[in-house]
Amino acid sequence: MRKVAIQGVAGCFHDIAAREYFKGEDVETIPCSTFRKLFDTVKGDPSIIGAVAIENTIAGSLLQNNNLLYETGLKIVGEHKLRIKQNLVAYPGQEVSDIREAYSHPIALMQCKEFLDDHRQIKAVESEDTALSAKEIAEEGAESKGKAAICSELAAQIYGLDILAKSIETNKRNFTRFLFVADPWKVDELTNGKILNKASLVFTLPHEEGSLAKVLSILSYYNMNLTKIQSLPIVGREWEYQFYVDLSFDQFLRYKQSLDAIIPLTKDLQILGEYEEGKQTV
Repeated sequence: MRKVAIQGVAGCFHDIAAREYFKGEDVETIPCSTFRKLFDTVKGDPSIIGAVAIENTIAGSLLQNNNLLYETGLKIVGEHKLRIKQNLVAYPGQEVSDIREAYSHPIALMQCKEFLDDHRQIKAVESEDTALSAKEIAEEGAESKGKAAICSELAAQIYGLDILAKSIETNKRNFTRFLFVADPWKVDELTNGKILNKASLVFTLPHEEGSLAKVLSILSYYNMNLTKIQSLPIVGREWEYQFYVDLSFDQFLRYKQSLDAIIPLTKDLQILGEYEEGKQTV
């Protein structure tokens, strides 16, 4: 049984990502109320893997998760890119015209703005989580009439709700990238047999003109494909930043050579993970 800590409850998008990533395996998801709780859960039990959202193509990066990854010392062992499909779901026996309130996470509500604009009778109400909104409506039962949740199809199935409108997200190219993190001692086991063609790094740079440009030039020379760069301020050290970088590559040896070349130009360089680039659901 594969144990995976997720942020949210059963039926949330973390749940779906975990089941798709470990397709073909028996998966037991462990709900966590916050990302901090998720990381603490994985650190407390090395047999558990964490599924962590790191960025969305519409909402952008979840910056706090970069910090948690760095602080906890957990390692990235894989990734998955999930197409986010939002649905309007409600207690059985209703139609869209009966709905007066739609509950969901603020980002989910934002993603469905066009649908909500087209149905002015529905008031958007912010809640903690997509699937949790569905769960709470199911628990209210018949008393929830007039209310709906915006969530995944899986959440509707788990909590016995009807899908009143499918795929109501405005942008159909809405993807979330999930990282799978684990205790450093589990890395070899979890990456065995995988093609290691992606890496995530974090480092700081000296206060020198062109310091970042030098590092990027070297990575380019070694044919590293820079897929993401994110800077975060270092608390207590004004105007100094950590740089989080994702690289993809064809040759692992070439990648290692590029690291040797940039180490003298950086400070506190850490490898957050070396893993196989994730597939993207349609």
